Amino acid sequence: MIMPVATLALASQLAFTVADGVPRFNLEPVCRGITQQGGLDLEPNKTARQDFESCIQSEMAIRGQLIKQWSAFKPSDRANCIGEATAGGMASYTDLLTCLQMARDASRLNQ
Repeated sequence: MIMPVATLALASQLAFTVADGVPRFNLEPVCRGITQQGGLDLEPNKTARQDFESCIQSEMAIRGQLIKQWSAFKPSDRANCIGEATAGGMASYTDLLTCLQMARDASRLNQ
């Protein structure tokens, strides 16, 4: 019984440490998945390689937005959204930003 509680305490502490800065995600799994599913459909007649590269560029642009806005989000929202954005092994900055914006907007509605 003591071990799970200690593990939980350590994990929650690590989550807040990680949430101090924008995490670095391995974008290959999510962009490979998007490419295999038919790509981004942003531009017709693109090859799978071009779709993959477009996905990486798009995700990195969103990471840039996150870097600029990171301190405006609550630490608890950052920690929760990092967990949500990385669930299932396909981390995405798009998911992370969307989660953070929704959490921010929800807390504004509750004021």
